[in-house]
Amino acid sequence: MENNVFTTYVLYSEKFNKHYTGSTSDIQKRLLSHQELGNKDWTKKYRPWKLIFTKEFTNKSDARKFEKWLKTGVGRDFIKQLPH
Repeated sequence: MENNVFTTYVLYSEKFNKHYTGSTSDIQKRLLSHQELGNKDWTKKYRPWKLIFTKEFTNKSDARKFEKWLKTGVGRDFIKQLPH
């Protein structure tokens, strides 16, 4: 059965006080990639990451639109208000 859930997410690195925003159709696999697997990934140098926010969508387009909004000034302000 095909996965029809797309997740926009925010990670936080306490060690470096950094946020990372992304979207995926497989949140568990993507988190594993950020935490352990990716070697050329920007997120590698800021490990470990803590998942601080997720929002699910029924299509990729909406997930990407919300991810793009989170990367705007208003979206970054929203992220700063999230509990770490």
